[in-house]
Amino acid sequence: MTEVNKPPRIGGWTRLVTARPRLSLLAALVLTVLAVLAGSGVADRMGSGGWEDPDAESTYATKALEREFPDSQPNFLLLVDAGGASVDDPAVAAEAKRLAERLAREEGVTGVGSYWQSGSPALRAGDGHEALIAARITGDETTMNETLDRIAPSYRGERGAVDVSVGGPVAVRHEMQTIIQEDLLRAEMIALPVTLVLLVMVFGSAVAALLPLGIGIVAILGTNAILRGLTEFTDVSVFAMNLTTALGLGLAIDYALFIVRRFREELSTGADPLTAVGATLRTAGRTVLFSALTVAVSLAAMLLFPQYFLRSFAYAGIAVVLLAAAAALILLPAALVLLGHRVNSLDLRRLFRRGRPDRTPETAAETAAEKAAVEEGAAWGRTARLVMRRAPFFALGTTAVLVLLGLPFLGVKFGTADDRQLPSSAESHIAQQHIREGFPGSPGGGLEVLAEGRATEAQYAAYKERIAALPDVVRVDGPLVKGDAAYFTVLPEGEAVDDPAQRLVGELRAVDAPFDTKVTGAAAVLVDSKDAIAEQLPLAAVFIVLVTLLLVFLLTGSVLIPVQAVVLNALSLTAMFGAVVWVFQDGHLSGLLGFTSPGSIETTLPVLMFCVAFGLSMDYGVFLLSRIKEEYEKTGDHDQAVRHGLQRTGGLITAAAVILAVVMVAIGTSRVTNTKMLGLGIALAVLMDAMIVRSLLVPSVMRLTGRATWWAPAPLRRFHERFGLSEGEPARPSTEKEPVPV
Repeated sequence: MTEVNKPPRIGGWTRLVTARPRLSLLAALVLTVLAVLAGSGVADRMGSGGWEDPDAESTYATKALEREFPDSQPNFLLLVDAGGASVDDPAVAAEAKRLAERLAREEGVTGVGSYWQSGSPALRAGDGHEALIAARITGDETTMNETLDRIAPSYRGERGAVDVSVGGPVAVRHEMQTIIQEDLLRAEMIALPVTLVLLVMVFGSAVAALLPLGIGIVAILGTNAILRGLTEFTDVSVFAMNLTTALGLGLAIDYALFIVRRFREELSTGADPLTAVGATLRTAGRTVLFSALTVAVSLAAMLLFPQYFLRSFAYAGIAVVLLAAAAALILLPAALVLLGHRVNSLDLRRLFRRGRPDRTPETAAETAAEKAAVEEGAAWGRTARLVMRRAPFFALGTTAVLVLLGLPFLGVKFGTADDRQLPSSAESHIAQQHIREGFPGSPGGGLEVLAEGRATEAQYAAYKERIAALPDVVRVDGPLVKGDAAYFTVLPEGEAVDDPAQRLVGELRAVDAPFDTKVTGAAAVLVDSKDAIAEQLPLAAVFIVLVTLLLVFLLTGSVLIPVQAVVLNALSLTAMFGAVVWVFQDGHLSGLLGFTSPGSIETTLPVLMFCVAFGLSMDYGVFLLSRIKEEYEKTGDHDQAVRHGLQRTGGLITAAAVILAVVMVAIGTSRVTNTKMLGLGIALAVLMDAMIVRSLLVPSVMRLTGRATWWAPAPLRRFHERFGLSEGEPARPSTEKEPVPV
């Protein structure tokens, strides 16, 4: 706080963002309207794939087969159900042939084949009541979706003697994309009003509660416009829209909560609005900027992976984080200067309190807010004292519990996203489930071997025999030869991507051949995706750890605190990873949560969830550490600084975590399993971090490390004095013999 008779210091940034507040807000409104226009229809331009490595052998083989043998890659299936009759019944066969002939004449459709044309047992169900018509829809993902929308209504449903369902990869992806868009809109309708109610409960004032919500909406709309622009240059996954909404609301609310709470604290000391904004930006504002950088760093690690599914979340996440921070640091100060003490207006909690309001509604709101803050701070102060008195018990106990909760992740099995991501009522899910359970050899789930280079019939035959002799091979079809290229189709036993199928990929790649061979198919894509992630994961982990260590050092000036932050953040994620395996892989609670467990976790999901949850944990860690450091600089008393930091931020972090968890749970109501897993998993991680790690583990560990927590060698201390983040006013001279980093 400014000393008596010393004029308040108003920084250059404060003067810049508050010079013309009305003009700033008007410009923001215009830009937001433009963002709405620019971002309209963004979801329709996004893809629903992106799990494969674009440089992998399987990707090369898939593209080569699409180019040379387009009929070899059916992506559209019609499941023809004859009811109680046989698929060989003359009336059924005649209708099925008419459907196949009509499908062959459709624009954008090629390679139409069926059981009634080929007689292949792989296209006929074991019970004889269902069979398949297979085709390929050509073009990019947008074109395929348009073709599907045009032709599918003419084939599905009752058609003479048969009933037809639409399936295949194109139908699955399109239905997934449609459901995600519908679910995202529903999640926003749930999250916005609930979030507003929670913000009113936190602030008391309806005016103060609307500010964080407005910042979140600006960040979301701005990110949609950025993503729309990115779709002109690169592939972007539709799943990233969920992260945009979640982080846009969650982080904007976090940042606005932190700034508005600090602004109200400054007002309560008697500062005028401009001085209060200046003090807020010097303290909370710098912390918000620093926090945004730490979250962006965690998300940026996904740019190191080749899959565009992961890269899309980096695009969306970095954009929304930076926009949320920019809005909180530019628009929010302008609004606070204009509002002044009116930020405490419309105290809706007065409706539930008895007695007369004190003086005016605004001063009554201020009084109520101050009383609530005092009571809340006292409770967190008592918690801090209890935890620090029994620091060994809380440190060891919470660590043991977190490790125990994470143990199920040791049994993780990785797989690919398929139709089981969709709700059980989805048409393509039903069709694919019938195919998976009723047809031999997993039609559409086989492995393709591309052979490049001129060869004789005898060489092809010998190679085919070697493939057929491999274990877990049901049948080998082919070769189909075109010029110097040929391909074989290999049907493995079991499901398309289970362990035997993945082993078979390696065995096929090891078979000697007088020509170049490339293996593709669902299992091959999974194997290559896992290899790509395993190759880049150490680099991504080192990137996150090193940059996090540097940023936290710049904040604290300590060598030990950055290490603590990384380790404790990682511990906070154990419950999330354990729950992901126990619930979504093993299928516990599948009935309650309404999903079908595929028995595996999609390969890229743990990477995504780690980067997002680690960034959010750092967000809360920065809030707590910045307040602890601010107090330590003032007093030099380590224990008091830890207690003060938890007392001042415990309620704020918990409120922010609960609000973000509400947003993530709303996302988790999605009918698509991966989105459900993402939303519910990160909600759990956020709550565990705020309520267990920040409340119990951090203060107990810092109590055990004592004043050594702040130690740094002299060269690093000088580096921090020159380049580090200084929070609040300059530190008072310390009377302690041990140097206090500033």
